[in-house]
Amino acid sequence: MEIFLKILLVIFSIGLISIVLLQKGKSAGLSGAISGGAEHLFGKQKARGLDLFLQRATVVLAGGFFILSLIVAYFLKS
Repeated sequence: MEIFLKILLVIFSIGLISIVLLQKGKSAGLSGAISGGAEHLFGKQKARGLDLFLQRATVVLAGGFFILSLIVAYFLKS
């Protein structure tokens, strides 16, 4: 059980890192390189939808990461 939780924690952390890197920052970052062409093709409405999805995915992954971290710390302490 402990090994499964650690693997799940690593998956959540890699997912969280990748989602944060995909989000648009002050300099547009990696998100601008990927969805930059989509803005011109489909309009800004689609890009806003992608940003909203990335924000919600970040909240979900961050919450999962936080909860899994507490659970793994509890199992390691026991």
